Amino acid sequence: MSSAPTVVAVCGSVREESTTRTALQYVLRAAEEAGAETQLLDLGEYDLPVYDPDADVQGDEEEVKRITRDADSLALGTPVYHGSYSGALKNYHDYCGWDEYEDTTVGLLATAGGGSYGSTLDHLRITVRGVHGWVLPHQVGIRGASSEFEDDPDALDGRRFVDPDLEERVEKLGRMLVEYAYITPDVTTSRAAADDD
Repeated sequence: MSSAPTVVAVCGSVREESTTRTALQYVLRAAEEAGAETQLLDLGEYDLPVYDPDADVQGDEEEVKRITRDADSLALGTPVYHGSYSGALKNYHDYCGWDEYEDTTVGLLATAGGGSYGSTLDHLRITVRGVHGWVLPHQVGIRGASSEFEDDPDALDGRRFVDPDLEERVEKLGRMLVEYAYITPDVTTSRAAADDD
C-alpha cells in the first residue's frame, strides 16, 4: 500500500465554464493538502463513444478504466440534469464496473442550476453501490451553483466560493477521500454479531 493515496475526481460536465469542474478542483486541492496524489479525469477531454457492450475497445476506454482502477478514492461530480446525473457521467459509469469500483472509496458532488440535487446524489449512490464502491456518508450538493462562485484571477480555477461554509463542505469531501482511502469496512448484521456472542 502506498503511503500517499491516489484521489481521482471525475468531472461529468463537458461545459467549458463548468461549476462542477471548479468545485472538483477544490476537492482535489484539499485532498492534495491532506497528502494525496490527485488527478482530474475531465470527461470532456476523453474520447468515450456511447457505450456498446458488443464493441471491441472504444476510444479512450482502456485509459479511462485504468485511471479509475488505479484510484484509491474517486470523487464523482456532475451537474443536475432532469433530476439525475449527466449523460457524460452515465456513459463513463457504463464503461466502469466491479473491476474499477470494487472496494474503492467514492465521494459524491452535484451542482444544480436551481435548488434540487437530492435525487441526483441518490441515483449516484445507488449505482456506485451496484458496482461495489464504498460511498462516503458526506456528500455535497450545490444549489444555484452559478451564483455560488465569483471570478477571482488569484483563486483556484479562476473562481472562488462566495460562501466560506460551502467551500468548507467541498474541502471536507476532499479530506475524507484521503482519510478513508484505504478503509475496508467489516459489514456484519446485528444478527451475525449477536451469534458471535
